[in-house]
Amino acid sequence: MIPAALLALALSAPDAGTLAREVQARYERTTDLQARFVQTYTYAAFGRRQVSSGILKVKKPGRMRWDYLEPSRKSIAVVGSRLVQWEPEARQAYVDDHFDAGAMSAAVTFLLGKGSLAREFELSVDAGGWLVGRPRRPDPRVARVRFQVGPGGDVVATEVVDAQGNTNEVRLSDVKRNAGLPDADFVIEIPAGAHRLTAPGR
Repeated sequence: MIPAALLALALSAPDAGTLAREVQARYERTTDLQARFVQTYTYAAFGRRQVSSGILKVKKPGRMRWDYLEPSRKSIAVVGSRLVQWEPEARQAYVDDHFDAGAMSAAVTFLLGKGSLAREFELSVDAGGWLVGRPRRPDPRVARVRFQVGPGGDVVATEVVDAQGNTNEVRLSDVKRNAGLPDADFVIEIPAGAHRLTAPGR
């Protein structure tokens, strides 16, 4: 016999399809977003963890910026097909003017209201209530993705496991939506004299 408490929990918990639709709808209604993030990357082969933190900004259409503040400063901005990465301590920039933003997994593009979680992933809900997605098509970038979903479809954490078993967890806090972020927030100015790298073959 199933204990009454477990039965009540099972009946009250949303199914995977419902959770995915809530997440999708929430971010389709979001025009811009700013949040603090803590990223924990675990290397499967070495058992080593790297923790970083900073500020994430997103704006439709197609703008995303990660400003890493700890343990070292680094900024990455994507505007359409242009990607710029700036490392001030090394005075080094990497620029790709033909970045294929469409190749980013729905594990990231949901922030921009793009992609479809239900179309790209086989979905389930784990014992902890996280929305779990496994790619419908083989993808070396993503073997499994998990979303911790808060009230109203807010994603408070994501966890992506790649084909090698490396894990990338991002937790969001102090989220502000639809505040009218200016386009200028997504422009990284490369100082004169900085060492500039470009994508191979560009």
